[in-house]
Parts: sequence; C-alpha cells; structure tokens
Amino acid sequence: MRRLISMTVWGLLMTTTQISAQNKSTVDGNVKDNNGKALESVTVSLLKAKDSTLVKTDITDGNGQFELSASAGGKFLLSYTIVGYDKKFSDRFELQAGQSFHAGAVSLNAAPKKLQDVTVTSRKPMIEVKADKTIFNVENSINATGSNALELLQKSPGMQVDNNDNISMKGKTGVKVYVDSKMMQLNSKDLAAYLRSINSNDIEAIEMISNPSAKYDASGNAGIINIRLKKNKKFGTNGSMTAGFVQGVTPKGNGSVNLNYRDKKVNLFSNVSGNIGRYENDMNLYRIQRDTLYDQHAVNYNNNKSINIKTGADFFLDSRNTIGGLITTNFSTNDWTSTSNTDISYYPTNTYQKTLKAFNSVPGNRNNIDANLNYRYADTSGKEINFDGDYGQFRGRGNSYQPNYYQDVNGNILSQVINRNYTPTNIDIYTAKVDVEMPKWKGKLGFGAKFSYVKTDNTFDFFTDANGSPVKVLSRSNSFSYKENVNAAYVNYQRQFNPKWSLQAGLRAEQTNSEGILTRADGFVQDDNNVKRNYFDLFPSAALTWTVNKKNTLNLTYSRRIDRPTYQDLNPFENKLDELTYEKGNAFLRPQYTDNVELSHTFMYMINTSIGYSHVKDYSTMTTDTIKNATFVQQKNLATQQILTFSIGSPLPIKKWWNGYANFWYNYQMFKGMIGNNELKTTIPLFGAYMQHSFTLGNDYTAEASGWFNGPSIWGATWKTKSQGALDLGIQKMFLQKKATLKLSATDIFHTASPWRAHSVFGGLNISGNGSWESQTFRVNFTYRFGSNQVKAARQRQTGLETESKRIKG
Repeated sequence: MRRLISMTVWGLLMTTTQISAQNKSTVDGNVKDNNGKALESVTVSLLKAKDSTLVKTDITDGNGQFELSASAGGKFLLSYTIVGYDKKFSDRFELQAGQSFHAGAVSLNAAPKKLQDVTVTSRKPMIEVKADKTIFNVENSINATGSNALELLQKSPGMQVDNNDNISMKGKTGVKVYVDSKMMQLNSKDLAAYLRSINSNDIEAIEMISNPSAKYDASGNAGIINIRLKKNKKFGTNGSMTAGFVQGVTPKGNGSVNLNYRDKKVNLFSNVSGNIGRYENDMNLYRIQRDTLYDQHAVNYNNNKSINIKTGADFFLDSRNTIGGLITTNFSTNDWTSTSNTDISYYPTNTYQKTLKAFNSVPGNRNNIDANLNYRYADTSGKEINFDGDYGQFRGRGNSYQPNYYQDVNGNILSQVINRNYTPTNIDIYTAKVDVEMPKWKGKLGFGAKFSYVKTDNTFDFFTDANGSPVKVLSRSNSFSYKENVNAAYVNYQRQFNPKWSLQAGLRAEQTNSEGILTRADGFVQDDNNVKRNYFDLFPSAALTWTVNKKNTLNLTYSRRIDRPTYQDLNPFENKLDELTYEKGNAFLRPQYTDNVELSHTFMYMINTSIGYSHVKDYSTMTTDTIKNATFVQQKNLATQQILTFSIGSPLPIKKWWNGYANFWYNYQMFKGMIGNNELKTTIPLFGAYMQHSFTLGNDYTAEASGWFNGPSIWGATWKTKSQGALDLGIQKMFLQKKATLKLSATDIFHTASPWRAHSVFGGLNISGNGSWESQTFRVNFTYRFGSNQVKAARQRQTGLETESKRIKG
C-alpha cells in the first residue's frame, strides 16, 4: 500500500512539473524621504486599479529599491506605507504581460506625529486555520487564563490528553511536542511534568501541524505541536508582570515577570515564571485475573514547585547578519505520594482473602538547561542561512519508599514487604544544524544538514527494608547507558507555477547509530545486556495545491515519518507502583514508521475539510500484561495500524461583536498484531469536537465560552475508554489605559471532563478502571504591562534540539 501511495503521489508531482510558468511582468522603483534619503523597509503594494485588490507586495532594501512581479497584465497602481510617514498612491498605469514598468523615484512626507507617539494595535483571531496548520492564539483566550500548557493542549482543536498524560492529535498517537521550535525529548511523564510547569501567561500560541515538510525532523507520525512562548516584539524598554490564582480541590498559584529591551542594534529579552500547588487525582482498578479478584482504590498527590527562566540576546550586526544566544532553564520539584487499598478475593465464590494496603512516597526533582547559539544571514534576494549549535542537559532524581502491608478483615498485619529504590537519570544532548533557503528555478530551494549525539546514564538501585534499614538487592539493581547518533540531511523545493498550481516537495535522509548497555549489579548476563542498532531511512514529503477558483482550494499532501522509542522506554528497569502493579522497559523496542496521505479542501478561505489515510508499521503502544498474580504495563511493537481520518473546521464570524470557531474530527482505526501469544485484532471509530465563542461587550469587557468533546476512544490497543468533554466560561476587563487586564474563568462547568472510565478484556485479563482529577476549577489572573508599545516583529528561529529533547524519559 505504501509503495502504491508513493508512486501515485510522485506521479502527480512529475506531471505537475511539466506545467510551464506564464510570462512575468515586473514593476520596480525606489523610495526616498522628503530630504532625498533612501527609505528602507517601506511596504510597496501592487494593487488592481479596478478594486484595489492586492496582487503583490515587497519591502524596500537599504537603498530604497523594490521590485514586484505580476503573472498577468492589466491596469494597476502602487501604494507606499511605512510607520511615521504619510501613505501615498501612484497614478494608474497599464502593464502588458511580459512587460516591465519603472515607477521611478517616489518621495514620502513625514507624518505629523512622531514615531514614539504612534501605537500599532492588532488582534489575531482565537483560531487560525491555514493550509498546513491550525493555530490556537492562547494570548487572546480568556479561558486559557491560569491553565498550564498540558491543560491547553486538551482544549486545543483536535487534541486529546488521556489519564496517563499521553497526547494524541485527532485520535492518532505519536505526536511530537516542540517548544519554540525545539522538540522536547521527554517521555509522557516527564513531558507532562514539564508542560504543567509552563503557564498560559508565558504562551503566545500553539501550532498544530499534521504533515510537516522535509525541513523538520522525521519524528512524529501524527504530526507536530509547536508551543510558541512569548518574546519581545517592541522597541524600547518594556515588560509585564502577572499573578494568578487557581482553586480546585486545593489552591494553587502562579506568576511571571517579563523584561525586554530592543533597539535597531540589539534585542535583549528575559522571562522568569513560577508555579506552586498540590494536585490530587484518584484511580480505581477492578481486575479479574485467573481465579482472583483485585479491587484497587488509589489516591495520588503531586506537590509541584517549578521555576522557568529564559534569557537571550540578538545582535543585529547589519541589515544582513544577526547573531544570537538563548538559555532556557526549568527547575522543578515533584513530590509524588500515593495511598492504595486492594481487596483480594477468590472470584468463583467471591470469598474475601486479604487486603493489600500500600503507600508510595517519591520525592524527586527534574532540571533542564538548554543553551543555543545562532547565526542568521538574510539578504534582499531572498537568500537565508541559519546555523544553530545546541547543548541540552536533563537531570532527574527520584527516591521511592514503598511499604506494602497484607492485612486480614480485622486489619491485622499478615505480612509486609517494604521496597525502596533510587533512580537518578543524566541525559546530555549535543546538536548542530544548518538550514539554507534561496530563490532557485523560479521557486524557493531549501536544504540543510543536522548532527545530533545523545548520551543517557540511568541507575536503578533496588532495596528491601530490614529493621528500618535499606538493603540493596543486587539481582534487581542495575544501570543502563544509551548512546545515539543521528546524522540527517534534507532538500526541499517550493514553487508557485501559476495562480492556480503550487508545489512543495522534499526528501530527508536520516542515518541512526545506537547502543544500549544494561549492567546488572550481580553480574548476571541476559539477552538485553547489549542491544546495538544501525539503520538508514529516507523520508519523502510533498504537497500539491490547486486553487480551483476564488472560493475553492484543494491541497494533497504525503509524508513518511518515524517514531523512535524514548530513551527510557528502552531501559528494561521495573518500576513498582505496589507489589501487584508495575511498569517495565523494553530494550528490543523498534522504531515505528508511518505513511500519511491527506486531501484537504478550503472553501471561501474559511471552511477547511480534510480526509486522510495512515499506515503504521511496527506500531508501538503501551500494553497491559500479567506475570503470576501481578499486572504490568510495557511499551511494545504490535505489527500494524491503519487509520482513516476526516475533519472539518471553520471560524464563525456570527456578528460584529460575536466570533467563534468550530471543529469536528472522526477517524476509524484498525489494529492487527500480537501481544505475547495472544492475537490482537481490533477496530474502533473515534470522534471529537471543539468549539469556541468570544464576545466583545463594550467598555473594555470581553467574554468567552469554549468547550471540547471526545467520544469513546482506545488506549494501549486493548483499553476502550468512555467519552469525555468540558465547557469553560470566562470574562475579561481591561483598565488603566489598557495596560492592565483582569481575567476570571471557570473550567469544566458541568464536571464532565472527569472522571475517566475504561475497560479491557484481553489474554485472560479483565480490567475495569476509572478515576478523576481536578478538572473543575475557578481561576483569577491579573496582568500589568509597562514600557514602550512600539511594535517590531520579533525574530523567529528554530534551535537544533527539536528531536532529541522530546525522548527523555524519567
């Protein structure tokens, strides 16, 4: 099937490249001020004379020069705009196809107001739907107030976050999460902990990209989520202060301070934010295994404290060259505790046997430090070169104290087992990459290369308790080191053949070398003591766009993706929740490969509809299995998965004061494979919806209503989950000349997001589970902005840690 899809798509691309470009017409000129000095950065727009419809725009260079092109002849005029000068229009002129027109020198008069008196104010829509991505502009959302990044993902269109913090897009797992275009190489637990430490006050937007181009790393079969943090966009000295309060089961607090300075030569930016609070959730598992019934009830608490610091500088050497540095740090403590009671009975007669009462205390901390050095060259011809050198460091520490007491019906202790463990994790990531873009062959050519090297060191020391003193168990203690080197190169080409047809096609090559070494403390040699892998892969991607007419556009995309295991999923450690439940790594876990093809239709630049098909080879997911009377979860490859998808979304401009957005998605998943000696063959339909409405009430008041719903789903290939959803309401007031903002919001009004419910019957194991978390909250947020309001576009760039930092597991 994959070969058929590849041949079909590439056949279309080869056919399209035979379309010849029409003759271009050009318009050039130069712009000066009223003293005869060349004006740089003037926006020059070519407009149709009949109705002032925009045809093309350009920005003047350091000499005041500009050049515009038109694909067809006609009658036109030019407009000239720049902050601080009066807008000016040219006389009408006629242009024949293939003809050139010289507009000559144009002088602009200084506007009556000084530059520092000009304030530019703009407001992006809450949800932007583009051909290649959907953007959730968090900074414009009232109901996003006081949320952390993980909660915001659950509220984003087409996104899901399950009870185990696994993130999926339109029902598809394998999503890669980027922060400021840098992939976070963390497992689901550490990624969730990190995302919870990022407050909505620090987030500008969330981008959801379903089919990335060859420029991006090939990881992520379901697509990419890029969380853009706020960055200075203004000249002068400016900043903001924010304080927030969240009341759920327990109170929580957050705050941040931003301080920035920017002029024509330098851009300095910094941010410090923090979160503090206790989070509570419960979990219940009703498990029938062989002839025994286990009825488990657990309550978990997470005391979280975190500080995020981001600081950097850009130095504009001249109009073409920029160098910059960026340091991002995250320091967090996560003291996790759990209390559980499990009644154990003989199932055929429902005869009570005993109760397991277990406690687990895991004080721990996670620290991330990422450093980036960047160089950028860009000239007026459209040529751009970016180089990034990066170093990323992750340090995790955890100490578990886990006593287990078996009791009779009267509470008398029958026996006890007290376990301890010490689990330090050290991960170091080194990357270097270069990206080049330039006009070529009547389009844009991009190419680049990347080198990455990752080294992880993990220790798992297991102890039993002897009269209150820990005794190390050598047969269950070990260390695991993992090294990985990925060398990649890509080429990408974009071209607008004519007003109706455009093409983007690319090819990425990645060569991977890895080695995992397990060293047991007792010296015992087992099958997974040393696992080496070397493999080479090609990842083609393409997008063909056809503008049928002014109202309809079709876009056909194809991409091949890879999902490498997280570093800790390869680690064969066993981590116990209690005596009867634990999780286990898998040193033999293989990468999974996905072929995606999608056809989308855009109507009136508003309604976006898409259908797609995905084929996953060596599909990897968390599975539930048993050994004796214990149950464990482990990441495994389960052969194949096929997915058919459909989605439709659109902004809803209902009234001048009322705007909204709605999105609906559906997919049909088919699994076929093996778990141990048991055959797995499952099909399941999934669907979900997202809705958002914003209201301008006057007197600087705005309000918002937003909600999401996900139908019955599947987790771990065998768990079938029930539907969930939530409705959030919020109101906002601006005052102090719009420098201060107060936001009030309430989440999960009807308490429908929690609890979750799931059921699994497979391989002789029958489990029903449910649980809840603090989904219903009341939030207050206050922000005060100070300093200059002169807007200047910020420099956006990718660092080199996009893929590696996402796969760290704690």
